[in-house]
Amino acid sequence: MCGIIGYVGNQTAVPILLDGLRRLEYRGYDSSGLAVMNGGGGIELRKRSGRLANLRQLVRDQPAAGTCGISHTRWATHGQPTDENAHPHHDRSGRLVLVHNGVIENYQSLRDRMAAEGHAFLSQTDTEILAHLIGRQYDAETDGTPEMRLVAAVRAALKQVAGTYGIAVMHADAPGFLVGARLGSPLVLGLGKGENFLASDVGAIVSHTSDAIYLSDRDLVYLTGEDFKIETVDGGSADFEVSRVEFTAEQAERGDFPHYMLKEIFEQPVTVENAFRGRLSDDEASAKLGGLNLTPRELREVDRIVLCGCGTACHAAMVGEYLIESLARIPTEVEIASEFRYRNVTLDKNTLIFVISQSGETIDTLAAMREGQRKGHRVLGLVNAVGSTIARESDGGSYLHSGPEIGVAATKSFTSQVTLLALLALLLGRMRHLSVAQGRELLEEIRALPEKIARILARNDRIREIALKYLDAEGMLFLGRQFNYPTALEGALKMKEISYIFASGHASAELKHGIIALVSEKLPSVFVAPKDSVFDKNISTIEEVKARKGPVIAVTTEGCDEMERVADDVIYVPPTLECLSPILSVIPLQLLSYHFAVARGCDVDKPRNLAKSVTVE
Repeated sequence: MCGIIGYVGNQTAVPILLDGLRRLEYRGYDSSGLAVMNGGGGIELRKRSGRLANLRQLVRDQPAAGTCGISHTRWATHGQPTDENAHPHHDRSGRLVLVHNGVIENYQSLRDRMAAEGHAFLSQTDTEILAHLIGRQYDAETDGTPEMRLVAAVRAALKQVAGTYGIAVMHADAPGFLVGARLGSPLVLGLGKGENFLASDVGAIVSHTSDAIYLSDRDLVYLTGEDFKIETVDGGSADFEVSRVEFTAEQAERGDFPHYMLKEIFEQPVTVENAFRGRLSDDEASAKLGGLNLTPRELREVDRIVLCGCGTACHAAMVGEYLIESLARIPTEVEIASEFRYRNVTLDKNTLIFVISQSGETIDTLAAMREGQRKGHRVLGLVNAVGSTIARESDGGSYLHSGPEIGVAATKSFTSQVTLLALLALLLGRMRHLSVAQGRELLEEIRALPEKIARILARNDRIREIALKYLDAEGMLFLGRQFNYPTALEGALKMKEISYIFASGHASAELKHGIIALVSEKLPSVFVAPKDSVFDKNISTIEEVKARKGPVIAVTTEGCDEMERVADDVIYVPPTLECLSPILSVIPLQLLSYHFAVARGCDVDKPRNLAKSVTVE
């Protein structure tokens, strides 16, 4: 969602802040702004609605100099995307500025109370109320240095708010001094030499430092260029660990690709291999997932699994449900994380919960994890971001090792998540009924996935031709069965996310139960129909669409010539085991949606209204 970067040191702050905001653009935003201490006892504030280019132009027209500052990209929650609603926000004195990620749920009652005291507000945001609240507390403090008065004011103000926050605050009375705090919204402290950073995402500061401290909920940090201190919001001591950032600034760049999304699609031969590298055991014909922190006996005692996720992660979980039930015969169910946290789900004592999140910060998934733990269950995480909240608070789990995913539309994280779930299913299956021969067959096919993905990517030009053929489509249906029903859902999500057309995913057999009413000459149907146990059923369903003059794009297995007879356009993928087919069949759908959206002039890396990491409810 919103992005934060703060800097204090000896360098000119504005270029660092703007570069950090550029690296945070992928999170989704509709306005941006920055504030710097000008060295003369004041604060220079610049902010603009729209793209970051608007802020850059404003800073060129109205330069701001200083070596300490904070900045922000905003994804609107309270108030429309306007200059006035952009962050940073002032307090009443104009000498305190604040940037904020999250939602202040009791902002209206606080606003009413402060308005009665004479506070005038310039925006419709909940954040401005927090700035005024801290400023009022600062003015009420009389003891100590300006720096410690600011820390005390932040503490006192945060005790009065309900909701979530990741904040960075500075005051003109305390030059070269920043205060940050978090609750439910990520905040990272970056450590440099003679300089320090605050950011909502380590990617914003990776070009300046590889040493980071991921703050925990209710942590408060205050820092100068030379030092920092981390305490709790209540003033107690706080534990922390300095982590090494896993990726480089170069890895977070686009390289020669026109878009991050295309780069990340083409990275999948490597990222899928990274997901299984070092985790395959030929001797045991099984997988090794040591991070689960469970003994073989404890894993053997699991008699039910719940998989939680949102969006793409939920679709990966659905594939995981098929995998685990097929290979390990353990009852498995998928819960949308935002529903799980509010449902009274029946969980017996031998239920194991997995939460799946690329960022490790998805607010609903994080809440689902905590709800599961609150009920006394072991909750494991499958995440990509090292040091993320889910990675730190879960009872164990596995990293995807996919590297930074910048494109808002998830691609490589989906295939990595499914690969990890396949390893989990193999591990659990070998503990129960899978034979050595079956285990080794799975290992062989898993190892072959990167090369097979590369073969699909080599067909990129053909997939682009197909996408261009359907540019006038009013929408698209995506259909699949069994393991590839979730693939159809994911294909539909990709198409609607980045091209803004109607797209819906369905189980193929559901076509006759109402969906067939949508079929027309202007609504193509995309069938995910590899040569598997339900191939003949899919062919029959395709015939039903063709009988009603509906165009059909089919994703099927190499050598399956009969598909040419019924489909208008065919995209081939290499053969693999049925249970692994989603890892291959999803890639043509990613490319199809990418080329379709680019040809329609859409910004595929920064789709409208979307954010990469959903950190507010």
